[in-house]
Amino acid sequence: MLKRLLFTSLYLLFFMPVFAQTHEDSMKNNAVTDTIVKHLAVDTTAKKQTDTAKHAAIDSVVQVHPADSAVKHAVVDSASVRYKPAIKTAKKSPAKTAPKPAAVADSGIKHSTVKTINDLRYNAYLKGDDLDGMALTGDLNHFPSPDSVLKYKKQLDLSPIQVGQLTKLSNELHRKKIEMGTNIIRNEKMLDSLFHSRYIDEGSLIFYTNRAGLYFGEMKGAILMACYNAEKFLTPAQIKKLETLEKNK
Repeated sequence: MLKRLLFTSLYLLFFMPVFAQTHEDSMKNNAVTDTIVKHLAVDTTAKKQTDTAKHAAIDSVVQVHPADSAVKHAVVDSASVRYKPAIKTAKKSPAKTAPKPAAVADSGIKHSTVKTINDLRYNAYLKGDDLDGMALTGDLNHFPSPDSVLKYKKQLDLSPIQVGQLTKLSNELHRKKIEMGTNIIRNEKMLDSLFHSRYIDEGSLIFYTNRAGLYFGEMKGAILMACYNAEKFLTPAQIKKLETLEKNK
């Protein structure tokens, strides 16, 4: 019994410090392990939180940008609509009755644009009237002008064919006289301008005066040609009666 107690005491004295040291080391090891595990857990959690935060931030950016764009477009559109200048519609004023212009007698006389041509001759050139008696050579020699014949078509008992032929001659002659009259006015205006500006020279003077003679000559030629052709469509009796009517008018 004493041996057992002695052995137990020695056992306790010898092995107790060892157990204490071992227990202390295990506690330390456990503490370290717990610390590592805790740090790992914390790091993992922090990392997860960071990743989650990043994803959340990215998601928020992705989601916010379209919203921002939409908002910006909405703002721009609203601003453009808000500040778009309104189109003012002209107010219709009550209709006013315009005063009727006083009736003015139209004499048909135009003022001459060339100081070397008076108003009477200027209008005669524009209308195709013969103020110079260019048909006189034909009339005095039994070649009447078509206009003179048509003036007495009833008295001369002209046939429809004769009236048609003479009307055609008269219309063509009238067109030619207006054409030449316009050319005479233009040529005279050029001569006046050259003298007025003192740009006249011998060559220009000869050219434009010769051309004036050409226009007058062409007009007279057209008138006498119409007289020549009108005589062909009339009988001698009609020509004699026409001359009598012309003397007695």
